[in-house]
Amino acid sequence: MNDFTHFDERGRAHMVDVADKPDTHRVAVATGRIVMQNETLQMILAGNAKKGDVLGVARIAAIQASKRTAELIPLCHPLALTRVAVEFSADEAEFAIVCRVTAETVGKTGVEMEALTALNVGLLTIYDMCKAVDRGMRMDNIRLLEKQGGKSGHWRAV
Repeated sequence: MNDFTHFDERGRAHMVDVADKPDTHRVAVATGRIVMQNETLQMILAGNAKKGDVLGVARIAAIQASKRTAELIPLCHPLALTRVAVEFSADEAEFAIVCRVTAETVGKTGVEMEALTALNVGLLTIYDMCKAVDRGMRMDNIRLLEKQGGKSGHWRAV
């Protein structure tokens, strides 16, 4: 296992120095889902939630969250994102909404944390907007699917 990069030689947490790294096009894709009662899923899909367009609000919340990742995760570098795409799909057999986030930048460090932050806030927004009718919702299968760019190249989950 490689050494953790966010600790110095004395074991203290620090922000990694990326000054000497070249700018490259970087992409990260994350996915996860929120499982709920079938009635809740149908309410979302029909657009009948009392708080409005659940998936539309969750999409905007996810994009906004991606841009604030460095404020939330202490050792993340602030990034100039060039693209954040948030897609929702219904898995009616599992009573779930699946979220997929793609984040992109041209820079010295990757966008995995931005994709994962966006994903989690998108799912949390769905929970927030629907908790009055379904407090038992659960988020799961949250993970990085793919990353491209930088020294480590292209990585895909198996």
